Amino acid sequence: MKKHNTLKVVIITLLLFALLTWILPCATYQTEYTEVGRYQVGLFDLLSYQSTVLGYFGYVALFILVVGGFYGVLYKIGAYRNILDSLCKKFKGKEAICIVVIIALLAILTSFAGLQLALLMVFPFIISLILMMGYSKVAAVAVTAGSVAVGLMGTTFAYNTVQVLQQYLSVELTDLIWAKLIILVVGIVLLSLSVLKICKKESTKKCDDKEDYIPEVSITTTKQKKWPLIVVLDLILLVTILGFISWTNAFNLDIFDTATNAVTEFELFGFPIFGKILGAVPAFGYWTLVELITLMLLAIIIFKFVYKIKWDEVFDAFGKGVKKALVPALIVLLIYTCLVLTTYDPYQLVIYKVILGLTKGFNIFTTGLVIVISSIFNGDPLYAFYSVLPYFVSVITDTSNYQLIAVMFQTLYGIITLIAPTSIPLMLTLAYTKTSYKDWFKYIWKLLVALLVVAFITFTILLLI
Repeated sequence: MKKHNTLKVVIITLLLFALLTWILPCATYQTEYTEVGRYQVGLFDLLSYQSTVLGYFGYVALFILVVGGFYGVLYKIGAYRNILDSLCKKFKGKEAICIVVIIALLAILTSFAGLQLALLMVFPFIISLILMMGYSKVAAVAVTAGSVAVGLMGTTFAYNTVQVLQQYLSVELTDLIWAKLIILVVGIVLLSLSVLKICKKESTKKCDDKEDYIPEVSITTTKQKKWPLIVVLDLILLVTILGFISWTNAFNLDIFDTATNAVTEFELFGFPIFGKILGAVPAFGYWTLVELITLMLLAIIIFKFVYKIKWDEVFDAFGKGVKKALVPALIVLLIYTCLVLTTYDPYQLVIYKVILGLTKGFNIFTTGLVIVISSIFNGDPLYAFYSVLPYFVSVITDTSNYQLIAVMFQTLYGIITLIAPTSIPLMLTLAYTKTSYKDWFKYIWKLLVALLVVAFITFTILLLI
């Protein structure tokens, strides 16, 4: 079970959440706070939640499986290993620069476009690169999952991440934007320093199972052209970024809505040819992981013909990649089971009521504690915010601090994803790299404390000015 340490941690978390239903009463808030008694969750109840989990969040698990299959096919292409070798050679002696650039890019993309789950698509590539440069798996987790956490801390224009904050706190994305940018930059700097420190300490430490994350050297490596693979991978990343940026809600731009309508409604001899071929394709700004699944499957077909891979080899490689992704996909379903449990059996509000009742009016520390707890209970930022805000705004009616409160919610949520057993980017990366949660915690706790200190200093300054 040691190699499935992350899976064990998530299962224990789920059972603890279920145990709390035996201890705490459920409570709801519509127009007033109402306790509705205890609804003890049993084992068969957890199983019954799976229809809801699969119906609402099954596409995320499917996305993880397709990512696994996608890299399974890439591992069959010699040019993929050639690209990794070329990057390692290019950054030899400049590994620190490479690390910092990757952290900054991932954090900015998360902050700007809300790509915290979509970026899982590039994690295997980045992890392979970091391991090939001689660094540890813990460093690889910090660079990937850690960067996403920093991006969530300093969320700027990722409307889909913070739309609940806008709804309940009546704030705009540009409110206190300078504070968000400072938090983002400080987070990038602290994470980079932390990673470079651990990298320096462990750069000579061998990864026992490194071959699981690095494609084998193929005799066809030097014969295959790299540029077709680079072009396709770059196009996937570019389209993903364009697809996830909330052009309408964040920037009030409807250019992509107009363009998509023009294409899908174009008629040839009275028949909407492109609309029928493309189907219900969403405009850029409304993309989800479902569209990324389609992109990756199309890319696999392109690779098959460009690199002349037999269909049997494609299916075999895709199957091997999917097999490797089974445990991460299962972890996704279990984390969302935790989310469904805490949503269907809302005992969280009982905890929040007690904490918020410790002080009169708005208090940075009681509010912060509530946000931290909600971030652990809910593996999705929208649910984490929604579990608190309806009741919170009924208690904290002074709207003068709502901009600060919005910053607190997104900053503390991002920080907690560094350790929360319900954090999908973190737990999937730990599972993929077979890194134990204990080893990760031993590394990350110092950075966690530093980020919390910086965050609360920032909150205090914002409160005073």
